[in-house]
Amino acid sequence: MRPNIVVTQPIPGDAVARLRQIGDVTYRTTDGPLPASELRQLLAPAHAVVCLLTDRIDRALLATTPHLKIIANMAAGYNNIDVTVATARNIAVTNTPGVLSESTADLTFALILGVMRRIRESEAFLRSGNWEYWSATLLLGSEVHSRTLGIIGMGRIGTAVARRARAFNMRVVYHARTAHADAEELGAARVDLDTLLHQSDIVSLHVPYNSDTHHLINPQRLAQMQPTAFLINTARGSVVDEAALADALHRGIIAGAGLDVYEAEPIIHPTLLTAPNTLLLPHIGSATLQTRSAMAHMAADNIVTFFAGNRPPQLVNPEYLA
Repeated sequence: MRPNIVVTQPIPGDAVARLRQIGDVTYRTTDGPLPASELRQLLAPAHAVVCLLTDRIDRALLATTPHLKIIANMAAGYNNIDVTVATARNIAVTNTPGVLSESTADLTFALILGVMRRIRESEAFLRSGNWEYWSATLLLGSEVHSRTLGIIGMGRIGTAVARRARAFNMRVVYHARTAHADAEELGAARVDLDTLLHQSDIVSLHVPYNSDTHHLINPQRLAQMQPTAFLINTARGSVVDEAALADALHRGIIAGAGLDVYEAEPIIHPTLLTAPNTLLLPHIGSATLQTRSAMAHMAADNIVTFFAGNRPPQLVNPEYLA
């Protein structure tokens, strides 16, 4: 019997065509997550699902999917899925790690350059018709080259950011639970978190979201940063206490922030929207055609491999096989 495969939202590339070769695909072509009741109805007959990080696959939903065998999350993270419940129900869970590292590292540097050189403000100033003459004091920003970059979390993305930092002649320090040889070959030095916060001109976050990293950046840690320092977040929104960050920006405790992720996406803390020296983007870290197509293909590959009777390459809960 051909499996019933659901794709919850539009995805780029040829992944859907590939899935149709092995199963009967229900492809929802409308952007945006469904309400919980509609998502439950969509997934009720499914044997497999390709979902996005905005699709909440929780205990209540899993209780209504008796046929589900595999969840292929098109994201590196998977905190939108109750993996514990999925495992207990013998459902495989997969993700798409690695493929988005380079594009997210690119965007990290775009945020660094954008907020430190005041790119958004400068373009708005020009487009508004206010630029009348060159001035030695117009829109002065901060230099990026030769500064100290502190990377919190030295996985694939953190290492890719460190690699880019070499081109800017930056000193790189990082904080991680263990030493990373790849990072240290790039000249990055492992330090404790307090040292990183004190020394860094730019603090860039690249940790997964879990109970240990919830509000990792809080009022106390923001106060440890230099008043001339910038905070960059392309990890997960809840790694940062958004209200505390907005307060720190308004009070000048730090110099600025570049963010691509938020605690309650797409809702953003109102005082963050009015904070000075910020560059705020709508979660586009992996948003290139090449990367998103590769992510979709990887998610599809996990499903194709599973129904061929083999272990999916990006399985995050191998214990479901126990």
